[in-house]
Amino acid sequence: MDLFDRVLALSRYGYFCSQILAILALETVGADDPGLVKAMGGLNGGVGFSGGCCGCLSGGACLISYFTGKPGPTEAESAGHKALMAEFTDWFDQEMLIHYGGTDCRDITKGNPAKRVELCPGIIAQTYEKCMELLSREGMI
Repeated sequence: MDLFDRVLALSRYGYFCSQILAILALETVGADDPGLVKAMGGLNGGVGFSGGCCGCLSGGACLISYFTGKPGPTEAESAGHKALMAEFTDWFDQEMLIHYGGTDCRDITKGNPAKRVELCPGIIAQTYEKCMELLSREGMI
């Protein structure tokens, strides 16, 4: 199954943007963490379905941090963590501004929830691919 089809399959189970990104990240490392997937649901639909910050932006940042962030009280985040986060958020901002006029869900969907079905799977897949590209380039995955 290709990435886009996997995203569609997960969305049919009722998962949204940030949760799908978390599931894909967990699958990448062969892990299962229902608590993480549940928690990521708070970012869906622009944080609590408020139409704010796109869950792919916040979820993508969480995905990168899952691999590069500070793992414990005596350990530091990976050396490239902040640079990867900046590169990802700059990329996302530019892509969404060019194609949709902004990075909030309400910008992307133009306030029409039906647009989620049309647009979001492609944005989720594109976001996941970009995160994996950045992490792979830095040897994090």
